Amino acid sequence: MRKNIRRGWLMGVLAALLLVIGCATVPLTGRNQLNIIPDSQMNSLSFQQYDQVMAESTLSDNDKWTTGIRRVGGRIQQAVEEYFAGQGQSDRLKGYDWEFNLIESDQVNAWCMPGGKVAFYTGILPVCKDETGVAVVMGHEVSHAIARHGSERMSQGLLMQMGGMALSSALQNKPDRTKTLYMTAFAVGAQYGAMLPFSRAQESEADHLGLIFMAMAGYDPRQAPAFWERMAAESGANPPEFLSTHPSDEHRIRDLQALIPEAMKYYRGED
Repeated sequence: MRKNIRRGWLMGVLAALLLVIGCATVPLTGRNQLNIIPDSQMNSLSFQQYDQVMAESTLSDNDKWTTGIRRVGGRIQQAVEEYFAGQGQSDRLKGYDWEFNLIESDQVNAWCMPGGKVAFYTGILPVCKDETGVAVVMGHEVSHAIARHGSERMSQGLLMQMGGMALSSALQNKPDRTKTLYMTAFAVGAQYGAMLPFSRAQESEADHLGLIFMAMAGYDPRQAPAFWERMAAESGANPPEFLSTHPSDEHRIRDLQALIPEAMKYYRGED
């Protein structure tokens, strides 16, 4: 009994310390988040997994769309780098090795791993419709990585399941359990890297950052709600919002419309 009480007390103290030591701030939104994983370690895992996904996938031979994905990705990358340079935080992108690929698949999906590794599936292209639609998705997915949402989720797992053990120690001492934790955080292996749904707060955060980055990249942020309307039509009936980790389509579109005046301050296109 005493051992259990003592263990519980120690775990509580450890959790409190980690919350202080591992506290980080999300760009633009200013939300505090738990992140106890060094970016270098997370990026290393990400690059290994990305290489595996690329090796096991069929890359699209559609030169037009592949070129378009890489063009939009390069512009979003430039916008992200410019934003952080303007904030004096270029070090936040240290170790990034950007890559943009188009995978031949019917999946209506796209994702970005830590360190700037991006994959689009050909199944989402009809919903994107054009490069502005691609920019909506690209900005959103890149923002998940920029906001370190995957690292935040894995940090929570290390804290709850391994008592806050450092990732390097977890990989060495409990490699199978750590691999399972990583695959839970990113759902890699389930559908070639397809991400599990992030929390509603993280999804809304990625919408916000993504809108700013696409505007800085020269894509009209006023077109973002139209993309999500098309995605809603593609998705069909959705569960009630309180049963989903994603914002409802109506909620997401409404929030995006409210953010457009802010995003337009960064927009470099023509009216």
